[in-house]
Amino acid sequence: MATFTYRTLNSPAGATIEAVDRAAAVREIIRRGETPVSVVEGGGAGWTPSGTAGFSRSSGGASRVMGRADTATFIRELATALSAGLPLVSALRTMMRQGRSGRQREMLESIVSQVEQGRSLADAMSPWQRTFGELTVNLVRAGEVSGQLAEVLTQAADLLDKDLKLRRSITGAVLYPLIICVLVVIAIIVMVTFIVPNILKQLAGQATELPWPTRVVQWVGDFFGGMWFGIVPGWLASAMIIGAAAFAARRYYESPEGRLAVDTRLMRMPLLGRLLKDVAVARFTRTLGTLTAAGIPILAALRVTKGTLGNRAMERVIDEVAEQVTAGKTIAEPMEKSGYFPPMLVQVVNLGERSGKLDQMLGNAAKAFEERTEQSVKLFTTALPPVLVVGLACVVGFIVMAILLALLQVQDAAVMG
Repeated sequence: MATFTYRTLNSPAGATIEAVDRAAAVREIIRRGETPVSVVEGGGAGWTPSGTAGFSRSSGGASRVMGRADTATFIRELATALSAGLPLVSALRTMMRQGRSGRQREMLESIVSQVEQGRSLADAMSPWQRTFGELTVNLVRAGEVSGQLAEVLTQAADLLDKDLKLRRSITGAVLYPLIICVLVVIAIIVMVTFIVPNILKQLAGQATELPWPTRVVQWVGDFFGGMWFGIVPGWLASAMIIGAAAFAARRYYESPEGRLAVDTRLMRMPLLGRLLKDVAVARFTRTLGTLTAAGIPILAALRVTKGTLGNRAMERVIDEVAEQVTAGKTIAEPMEKSGYFPPMLVQVVNLGERSGKLDQMLGNAAKAFEERTEQSVKLFTTALPPVLVVGLACVVGFIVMAILLALLQVQDAAVMG
């Protein structure tokens, strides 16, 4: 018999229990009607702060060792090895020899060493949370507590694959319009800097005062093509100003208040707002359903889900939902009041809470919302390029109008003269 130190959701302090092994200790704790969040053999050196963290957030000090695609493949391979009956340490050592890079082998050696010392896999993965993510670490912890690590790892791999697919579709959707937008800006700058000034030079002195559209175009051309302080070319100074403005905008967006304000405004935009909302709702539904199916308590699941949305406005809504749930209300009620979630999802959550099958209903709803997200991506990629082309046509039309108005004014002056 060995002595294990454990912590449950209802007991912040470490308690002890005697059992043959760690799995037996977990089963005995669950039999008592408690939910363990950490079970460590002994109570001395093995009982570390990360071991008592349970489902809390970790800073994840180590840098990212694997990309998202490699991480998803790694988790799936580990799930397959455990499902085939390999012990955890043997599975990790086998994967460590499969053409890993130096940094990846170092990470796996660290994880294997800590597991051999009696720590759980989730605690061993916590220092590498920037690679695995808080979501995966918490799913692994739930799988170890429930004794279904292989099944939960498969769920985690599926979730990572779906998130990766969603990210790639969004990147593809944004890339094409972004290229068009950059080309439009370059074309406009070239026109007002090199083409239009040459035309307006021929009109210099032939009219007392140019029309205001012509003066606007002339000012923009001078701004980008002139000499600043007689030393710095206008195009270089303009590039420096644009770069400084982009840097300031990025710093503002990285601040909590700035990102909340920007994300809130983006969510209200007609085309982009629908895409961002559908992406966040799809992630919320799939992630929360996976976490609850793995046995993670609903408040912890909401907190972990919040970190996967990538939208500060939606994260604030999740915080409000968690506060209401803590106060004893259902999840569906604050979701409905927020106005960010579709009525269909609110009804699904409401029925899931009443029937006790929240994880199953969220899983079914996630498929529908992921299909809706794909439709939003297609709509975005279809509608945005024509909008940009129309915008370019308007700008070019304004430039042509400025030139024509100047020519007509010069012609009228010549006739009257």
